[in-house]
Amino acid sequence: MAARARKTLRHFDPAARGALEGVRVVDLSRLVAGNVLTKVLADHGAEVIKVEPPAGDSLRAWKVKGVETSWKAFCRNKRSLCLDLRAPEGVEIVRRLAQDAAMLVESFRPGVLEAMGLAPNDLLALNPKLVIIRVSGWGQTGPYRHKPGFGTLVEGYAGFAALNGFGDREPVLPPMFMADAYAGLYGASAAMIALHHANRTGEGQVVDLSLFEPIFAVLEPQMANWRLTGQVKPRTGSRSTNTAPRNAYRTKDGRWLGLSTSTQAVFVRLMQSIGRPELAEDPRFRSNPDRLRHIEELDAVVRDAVADMTIEEALEKFDRDGVTIGPIMDVRDLDADSYIAEREALIEVPDDEMPDGVLPMHGEVPRLSRTPGILRNPAPTLGNDNAAILAPLLGEAEYARLSGAGVIKG
Repeated sequence: MAARARKTLRHFDPAARGALEGVRVVDLSRLVAGNVLTKVLADHGAEVIKVEPPAGDSLRAWKVKGVETSWKAFCRNKRSLCLDLRAPEGVEIVRRLAQDAAMLVESFRPGVLEAMGLAPNDLLALNPKLVIIRVSGWGQTGPYRHKPGFGTLVEGYAGFAALNGFGDREPVLPPMFMADAYAGLYGASAAMIALHHANRTGEGQVVDLSLFEPIFAVLEPQMANWRLTGQVKPRTGSRSTNTAPRNAYRTKDGRWLGLSTSTQAVFVRLMQSIGRPELAEDPRFRSNPDRLRHIEELDAVVRDAVADMTIEEALEKFDRDGVTIGPIMDVRDLDADSYIAEREALIEVPDDEMPDGVLPMHGEVPRLSRTPGILRNPAPTLGNDNAAILAPLLGEAEYARLSGAGVIKG
């Protein structure tokens, strides 16, 4: 295994301020989509208050060797309240928090928020500028609104799995939180659009954010292609149905490279680089449609050429020759990669639970030149901010009473 590339060690600064300073977000969501959404906001200065049940956000249970790695990654820069929302007093606290908030995010099944006494119309009556983001699997309307909303179901239903994998094998679901991540990122942009409208007009609104529609949207133009051709796009592994060659190729030392020849010029450079310039004029390969029709023969040529080189030889040669080819990396490679480190796409922060005392995590995304993202605090322990947030809101006596009654936990 290659040695780790030295990462920038960043420290949390409670005084850090970002572009969204003063934007309070009450986050009732659980698991990934809502937490991705509010992470983007928190990384840019919003005050995100996680309202957790006594057992904590379900994301806390996703531990590796006893460490809450998912929670630490998705919930940095946030604050934590622990409330029993089965108690009317707990719901009343949320209502009071919403009165002074810019946004409220929730991910209950449709209808649950209303049953709790926190219906959007009631919240908007208290705070007309409030932006309410409702995250669910299938949306607040439609025949599937009450179905379970796990990303796996959505990734299958939206058509992604049917496209992913090889034609002679089963459809492949993604090995990461794809639908949730897309929903969270779409949700962050939707939240800011709605906030801009609220600040301009004084009108809050409800954002109906399903897990289904964001991943369905990024698969365009599949439906238009189907209508035009009457053909269901096949699973093609790493090949493309748009350009050729495009595939993963194995080097002499057992590593893998990804190649894309999206333009005619790149294809010509590839043929020249592997010592087969005549193939650029071969009738089988002269144009992209020709290459797609003869992909097996063309792939064999490229595969044999790459198989004669080590990964270092191939990368040096193809980079010099202007061929768009690059390594297929795993986490071992990424941890040793100088680009990842120098770009601060991966940073390290102090963490006593990690064996070497530092926790690797992604840097702030997106990058802004005048108002960069911040690292204000690590992901909070359950109920970490109860007293700091609720004692001023409720008063010391009421805070003590509700703590003693078990409404405020942790």
